[in-house]
Amino acid sequence: MSSAPDPFAIAAHLHVLLRRKTGRVTDTEWMATNADYAREIVRHAREKAASDGHEELLAWAEKLEAAIPAMGVPPRKTLLDVAADALRSASTPDGHQYVGRLR
Repeated sequence: MSSAPDPFAIAAHLHVLLRRKTGRVTDTEWMATNADYAREIVRHAREKAASDGHEELLAWAEKLEAAIPAMGVPPRKTLLDVAADALRSASTPDGHQYVGRLR
């Protein structure tokens, strides 16, 4: 048996919690397969947990966030990583290329 979190089971549980506690209806399958949608649901659940005191929402939002890598989507690069990659691949007008380490 795999120890990786099951995104669909987490999404289903979070869907029920959000519906009961906040009235929000979500798409469980989309939440379990679309990292951007899952991140938005995590943001919404955290916001509602903070504003309405639903601690259980926070716990399940964290579980969903931890399951996002299991969806097979590469993690998003930070702005610093994107800039560093751009600098590494850029060359100067005289044809030289930066080869040092940025961090």
